This record gives sequence, C-alpha cells and structure tokens, in this order.
Amino acid sequence: MRIGLVVNPTAGKRTGALIGAQAVGLLRSRGHDLVDLSGADAVSARDRARAAVEAGRLDALVVSGGDGMVNLGLGLVAGTDLPLGIVAAGTGNDIARELGLPVRDAVAAVDRIELAQGRRIDLARCAPESGGSQARPRWFGGVLAAGFDAVVNERANGWRWPKGQMRYNLAILRELPVFRPIPYAVEIDGTRHETRAMLVAVGNGPAYGGGMRVTPDASFDDGLLDVLILREIGLVEFLRVLPTVYTGAHVAHPAVEVIRGRSVRLEAEGIVAYADGERLAPLPLSCEVVPGAATVLT
Repeated sequence: MRIGLVVNPTAGKRTGALIGAQAVGLLRSRGHDLVDLSGADAVSARDRARAAVEAGRLDALVVSGGDGMVNLGLGLVAGTDLPLGIVAAGTGNDIARELGLPVRDAVAAVDRIELAQGRRIDLARCAPESGGSQARPRWFGGVLAAGFDAVVNERANGWRWPKGQMRYNLAILRELPVFRPIPYAVEIDGTRHETRAMLVAVGNGPAYGGGMRVTPDASFDDGLLDVLILREIGLVEFLRVLPTVYTGAHVAHPAVEVIRGRSVRLEAEGIVAYADGERLAPLPLSCEVVPGAATVLT
C-alpha cells in the first residue's frame, strides 16, 4: 500500500517516538510505500497530510500518537473513502481502546493496519460561533468536554511547568476550591434545557481522559450523540461522583441525565470546549452527528 504516515514523537511521555519508529520500520520492511507527512508541529503536519489526502494518491492514512493524533486523522479522512490506520502510542488512547485496537504495541498495530477491514464510524462535526479561524468546522470522534474537565484543561494549558499528567493533577487541585456550577443552555434536537451544572459532555464514543467512561453507552455507529449533564451538586458530593466516572457508574446518580440526539448546541459564558483532548473553541458552538463519516482500519 501507499501509506501517508503522521507520527507525534512527543506522545506517551515521548515513547511515542519509539513506537512510531518501530511502526515505520515494520511497514517499510513489509514492502509498503511510506510517505512521511509529519511536521515540525501539529499545524504543519495537518497541512501536509491534508494536501496528500486531497491529491488522492494514498491507499491509507496512518497516525501514530494519542487521541489528539487520532482526532487529526479523523478530521482529514472525514467525508472520504480513505481509511485511517491507528498506531496508539499516547497516554490515554481512549478512541483506539474503545474501537478494540491494540495500544502501545507497534507490531500488533501494524498487523491490524495490514489485515483489517475498514469500519465506518460516525463523527461529530462542530461549528464554533466565535468567528475568525476558529469558525471552520471541526470534527471529533470521542468526547467533547465543556464543564469542570474543560476548565481544568484550560488552566493546565496556561502553565509551562510541570509537564505531563502532573500538570493536570495540579490544575485539578487549584480549580476545585474555586469552581462553581456553570449556567448552561443546552439545546438537543431543538429542545432547549437551561440548567446549572458541574459537567457537560457530548459523547460520540464512550471514554476520554485515559479511561473515564463519561458517556458509557455512547456508540461509534448509532447515528446519535450522548449528552451528559451533571447538574449542580455540592463540592463534597462532586468529589464522591468523580471517581465513579472510570466505571460509568456515575450515570446512576440522581443529578446525572443523559439525553441522546443528532444535534447539540452548547452555550455558557467563559467556557472553552475540548474534544478528543484538543482545544476546540469557546462556547457557544453547535455539533451534529454525521453517520458513517470516516473509515477506520479496525
């Protein structure tokens, strides 16, 4: 096959470089024609990969990294018949894991890319309303976060130190004492819900954040988005609920509601949404599910 390959060398505490190099060597040794589309940063890699996809000379696009790289790849193949292969080499790898793909195993990932059939999955297409370059439609395959989790991400991304997971752990500790329930307007298939909430998430898939099953019943191919709302509760109760997200048991809490729909609009002051772990855009924004938007080699 003629394969376009994008590798994130910083994924998974930089072990992504090793796993990516192993995947490159394996693919080349097995006779595939590789086109290196990696760039100095995410923007240049996306631009190079987009040009290669649009040229129509690839048999597959392969990304090596975490959920952010999968997000990049899904956005590039969305609406095309070009299949996406995934070498899961990041820290969380939620999308790959929920699709049943091997994680942090270059040999198994390359075997899957060579032998697998393509699976059509849904994607969510988002339209930010903030204007400028951010007004371009954006895609996500896993989960969009727009509550406490997004606030923590925004705080952590404003720091240069420390690196890795510790930065987010410290951001949680800094945010918890000052966090207050957020007033939202959530519109699902034209029905408007106004509420104060701790957490709002939109799931095309079940998990984010390294195994947090925030929308545990979301499916990649049911043509629907699962919108989870954790309404206002006290801080102590919030701390009790948060750990249960790893098992999905939080959906049984009386303050949690999950509503399914095809289109979602989120509105809240001062909140920046994150999707597949990547900064998306400030609210308000609208999302709609696009059934069968992408093909993944699973």
